[in-house]
Amino acid sequence: MAARTVADLGEFGLISVITAGLRGSDAVGVGPGDDAAVFTPSGDVAVSTDAMVEDVHFKRVWSGPHDVGRRAAGSALADLEALGARPVGVVVALTCPADTPADWATEFARGVEEECGLAGAVLLGGDITRGDKIVVAVTVLGDLQGRTPLLRSGARPGDVVAAVGRFGMAAAGLAVLARGFRSPGAVVRAQRVPEVPYGQGIVAHDAGATSLIDCSDGPLADLGHVAAASGVRIDLDSAAFDVNEAQKTVAAAIGGGDPLTYILTGGEDHALLGTFPPGTVPPGWTVIGRVLPSVEPELVEPVETLVTVDGAPWAGSDAPGWRHF
Repeated sequence: MAARTVADLGEFGLISVITAGLRGSDAVGVGPGDDAAVFTPSGDVAVSTDAMVEDVHFKRVWSGPHDVGRRAAGSALADLEALGARPVGVVVALTCPADTPADWATEFARGVEEECGLAGAVLLGGDITRGDKIVVAVTVLGDLQGRTPLLRSGARPGDVVAAVGRFGMAAAGLAVLARGFRSPGAVVRAQRVPEVPYGQGIVAHDAGATSLIDCSDGPLADLGHVAAASGVRIDLDSAAFDVNEAQKTVAAAIGGGDPLTYILTGGEDHALLGTFPPGTVPPGWTVIGRVLPSVEPELVEPVETLVTVDGAPWAGSDAPGWRHF
């Protein structure tokens, strides 16, 4: 017998399957089942939205539905971490072809719910509609609980740059998968599902961080945004980054390039990058650079020129990080 599709279940039948048994939260007064969800924050509300498009951000031949769900939720939830907010709720809009297996959609939802659990959030609801390919839009809601949001504009000369999370593993995995391979397994798994350092945004805030950003496009590009918003320059110490053996293996197999390129320009691991006054970096974070005065503060410069590596522009690749256009 042929497997059921989302068309067989219908919109509301699929919603019923997905929402059956979802976890609740003390902060959520109204969950799935009504026109909108309701939650009660204790401080200001932080909101962010992230989208993933099939064959642009993921391929079904590379990633299973559970992994796609985790990645969609994780990439959005990381933005709340970057403000120092506590994740509370997630709303998901799923567009898919009518012949999509129903099991794909339900496993995708289970992946979203699992990632929400890791972050301390709950799946509040969303929308399902038909389209030519799978498109996922995730909106996340966080509670600042009285904290002042950490912004990109707070870095000051004399601060140190510190990071928590992994770097370049997803980028190495993408390089492998794009060539039709499935190993090393560590980088392939990293490309399929990020390991967001949940809770570390609040840790950074409480330690006295002056700025914070989710590393979604690579340290060079994302710290370039911090430098531009703060009116500073940033210099990174290449020796501070741990190059994984799997990254070295991939670089050697693909053409002998510098594996540090994956680390500096790959961002889908969703680590956190912050700036701190000296002596305030919290445990578990690694100092990777320093904040310098802008040479010409009145000049608006390209973002990629504001971050150097070991005192010089990075020459390991043409682009400093991911660009959609």
